Amino acid sequence: MQANGAGGGQQQPPPPQGPAVPELGCLGAQNGEASSGSAAGEQLAHANGLLPSASAANSSGGGSSPGGLSVNNGVPAAGGPGSAAAELGGGGGSALKKKKRLSQSDEDVIRLIGQHLHGLGLNQTVDLLMQESGCRLEHPSATKFRNHVMEGEWDKAENDLNELKPLVHSPHAIVFPAGGGGGEREQERMKFLLLQQKYLEYLEDGKVLEALQVLRCELTPLKYNTERIHVLSGYLMCSHAEDLRAKAEWEGKGTASRSKLLDKLQTYLPPSVMLPPRRLQNLLRQAVELQRDRCLYHNTKLDNSLDSVSLLIDHVCSRKQFPCYTQQILTEHCNEVWFCKFSNDGTKLATGSKDTTVIIWQVDPDTHQLKLLKTLEGHAYGVSYIAWSPDDNYLVACGPDDCSELWLWNVQTGELRTKMSQSHEDSLTSVAWNPDGKRFVTGGQRGQFYQCDLDGNLLDSWEGVRVQCLWCLSDGKTVLASDTHQRIRGYNFEDLTDRNIVQEDHPIMSFTISKNGRLALLNVATQGVHLWDLQDRVLVRKYQGVTQGFYTIHSCFGGHNEDFIASGSEDHKVYIWHKRSELPIAELTGHTRTVNCVSWNPQIPSMMASASDDGTVRIWGPAPFIDNQDIEGKTTSMYIGKLM
Repeated sequence: MQANGAGGGQQQPPPPQGPAVPELGCLGAQNGEASSGSAAGEQLAHANGLLPSASAANSSGGGSSPGGLSVNNGVPAAGGPGSAAAELGGGGGSALKKKKRLSQSDEDVIRLIGQHLHGLGLNQTVDLLMQESGCRLEHPSATKFRNHVMEGEWDKAENDLNELKPLVHSPHAIVFPAGGGGGEREQERMKFLLLQQKYLEYLEDGKVLEALQVLRCELTPLKYNTERIHVLSGYLMCSHAEDLRAKAEWEGKGTASRSKLLDKLQTYLPPSVMLPPRRLQNLLRQAVELQRDRCLYHNTKLDNSLDSVSLLIDHVCSRKQFPCYTQQILTEHCNEVWFCKFSNDGTKLATGSKDTTVIIWQVDPDTHQLKLLKTLEGHAYGVSYIAWSPDDNYLVACGPDDCSELWLWNVQTGELRTKMSQSHEDSLTSVAWNPDGKRFVTGGQRGQFYQCDLDGNLLDSWEGVRVQCLWCLSDGKTVLASDTHQRIRGYNFEDLTDRNIVQEDHPIMSFTISKNGRLALLNVATQGVHLWDLQDRVLVRKYQGVTQGFYTIHSCFGGHNEDFIASGSEDHKVYIWHKRSELPIAELTGHTRTVNCVSWNPQIPSMMASASDDGTVRIWGPAPFIDNQDIEGKTTSMYIGKLM
């Protein structure tokens, strides 16, 4: 047989003679290799552990090809005067004996390819691959077991389990016993899964008595998973097949459910006996996911299926897709801009300034350009902090340290709903919304913080806490507050308890929490940006590059899956890090004074805003001209840009 296919009837020159090489370890009867001389289709089936396809059987029985051979890609399959063995060996014996012994990894690759081809229905190709390589796809006992399961021959499948029993004891099985018992326990689990399928199929066919017999005399005596047996017995009350499939969450009798069953059963066998299902596809998918995880600029949501990517090239995202380029400069504020924040739906941006105004900007969904929507005036002390309500209908604005007032605006109408002040001695510099959207907490560094409703009515208060920054967790009960003791504590208004969560060695100027509530991002005076795990209460990472003194700078999570972190800096730059990397992946220039705040659009991963003491807000996005190949991970040179 030719490795790449022989021409029709053309004789090939004999292979060069050399020193004899030992036979492949995977050759011979013990590995399922067929000897020449008997029916080709049957021998191939034994060699590969798979039943021959119908076309193979027909052709071996005497088709139009010479000697009744099945030909695939121009290569004779087996047997007869034109056999592959004769062509390869030049008549003196199998050429495989003269080939280098396959390594274990080579055998594994061949088996993986064979499994994938078999899944595509290319059974004759699998036969040829296994015959020429001398390998087998799976153990013969596993092949019988597979066929009996797929054909619904449950008694035979149970008998096959006895043949497989010694193999279940192998330490190389994928699933290991959780509570002891070794292979005996695994054998019970496999038998239970088989009988469960048998029971459900009887029920679907209306054979209630046979199903009851399986339940009483076969499943129950196993004394395995009694709770599941009670559930199965309840299915006897199902009035029709559709009701059964719905309650059992089962695909019904047929190929789909039996394939799913076989996937579960395979996990109890070592891969040397039967490969895990779709092993090659899973390995390739893992490789693609790993490349995406390691890609510093990957910022798009992609389909996890292999069909959405090319396996012929490595995954590399271009920097030009990343929000490193100034798309727009907003200059409507006439003084320092202290804060910026995108709405939760990503359609608006709110900016607060020392000029006493809040400006709401509309994001064009197509061009991603921003235009002025509303200007909210009257904040006598300036606006240093802004919080959107969960539904984006309201906006709360706070001032700097000496501000005792808080403004609650209706975003849709632009009307002031509440102007709140508990005391002229208060300092209301931070605010956070409760997840229910009906309450918020606010406070400052004068020694207390409050919980209020939308009309500014005081619901609760917590005394003796000098608050720098606030955040409400998703449980609706816990408020996180950073204070002047260089820590973040959790306060529960329901049971009036508090606990320490984060302790730093320097003042915490601001912090923000990830969407899942697990991570906290802190701007620490003279230290920079720190990432904390709130669940484990440990410092995860210190990010390098940013210049952070005693100015209040607000950083943010952002990008697809919040994989990135961005922060302003006193050196007039915006820094971006991948969450897992301490070194910045981008330093954005353009501002001429301290960058006070950055906000990443939660719905548009390629859009970010930064607010600066230079009186401007910059909108950052991808390079102006991006070739389609860039999006697919290739690097092109159509656009040469610089950071503005």
